[in-house]
This record gives sequence, structure tokens and C-alpha cells, in this order.
Amino acid sequence: MTAATPASLVEALDWPRIEADIAARGCATTGTPLFTPTECAALTAMYDRPRHFRSRVVMQRHGFGQGEYQYFAYPLPPKLAAWRAALYERLAPLANAWAAAMGQPADYPAEHAAYLARCHAAGQERPTPLLLRYGEGDYNCLHQDLYGDLQFPLQLTVLLSEPGSDFAGGEFVLTEQRPRMQSRAEVVSLSRGEAVIFAVNQRPVAGTRGSYRVTMRHGVSRVRSGRRHTLGIIFHDAR
Repeated sequence: MTAATPASLVEALDWPRIEADIAARGCATTGTPLFTPTECAALTAMYDRPRHFRSRVVMQRHGFGQGEYQYFAYPLPPKLAAWRAALYERLAPLANAWAAAMGQPADYPAEHAAYLARCHAAGQERPTPLLLRYGEGDYNCLHQDLYGDLQFPLQLTVLLSEPGSDFAGGEFVLTEQRPRMQSRAEVVSLSRGEAVIFAVNQRPVAGTRGSYRVTMRHGVSRVRSGRRHTLGIIFHDAR
């Protein structure tokens, strides 16, 4: 029996439902886990192995919240690189549709390697996938992961810990700032290994006079107990 690859697992997701949810709310869960419990544990264990990372950020030192995260170094772990490429290739057509709807160049290339080459040519050469660790009382303020002039409009967060067992609280939160309207919040519950796909910055929303833009931000509510680990997959690199 042939082992499932990231590309085959990505293709098996319910994309009509995912794209409908993203259009309605700016985010969608994968519905099924991307990673097994064993794979989640292996990724979590990497956090204490500095050789995998290029930098560590303690959030309270910068006013980002409370907790910490580390950015992976190149070369990425092979399976993480494969997931990043497979997910990008499935999301690139949606990114191009969003760009066209917002009057921007709809020229995201089909393959992630080509998009990374564009980032690196623009001086964005540092990898952005990251592991995040939250303990009791930790949280992440609402923010956007922009990192430079080039920004792929969608990203993912994968929950690596078991809700209710490893931690309590720590919900993923997304806000949508609509023109001339009050902001709307979305709270997303995930199972271990499951991911949420969401808008990085702005996304188009169909209105009576065509599409208009809404601005998205994301964060994490306070962890009430335990320890919560997540994997962030961002498709553009950083300056």
C-alpha cells in the first residue's frame, strides 16, 4: 500500500466546502487532520531543538501578547516543505481569483518554488513557517503576518496539541473589519492535527455594486491551563 503524500492528502480535502466557508467568513477548517498524533508530537518535540530554527521571539518583549514562537531555518524539514508546496499549489487559483476581484495583478505562479524565487528576488529570503508555544495565561494579540511587500493572501495554522487534554482555552480568533460597519469576530475550534486556512490581510467580498475589500486579523485567546503548540504555514518569505 502506497503511503499518502501531502499532495494526495491536500487533494482529498473537501475543497468546495472549504472555498465556500472562506468566501463566507474568510476562514475554513480542513475538516480532517493533516497530521497524525505521532506527526504532531514529532513537530512539537522540534521546538526544543534549536538547530531547526533561525530565530526565537518572546511575544511579551515586543507587545505581541504572551508566549513565544520560533521560525524554521532553511532547509525546512522535508515533509514541512512538501506540505507548504502542496497547499500553495491548491490555493494559488483562489489567490489569483481574489487578486482579480480586488483589481490587483492575478499572477501568482502555479508552483511554490516559482513564487519563492519571486520573493527572494525582492529581498524576502527568510523562511516564515513557525512553531508557536503557549503556556497558561499566554495569548496572541490580533495581528497580520505580512513580512514584506510580497504577500500570499492565505495561510494556515495547524493545531499540534490535544484540546481538553493538553490545554484549555487558547481559541483561534479571526476578526473582519468591514467598511463603514463594526468589526465581526470568528472563533475557530480545531481538533489535533487539523488546520484552519484564513486570509492574511485583505480579501474580496461580493456586494451589490461589485466586490469590496475587508481587512482580516487573527490571534489566540488566553490559554486557561496546560500548554498549546501550533504550526504556522505562511507561503511568502520575509525580509
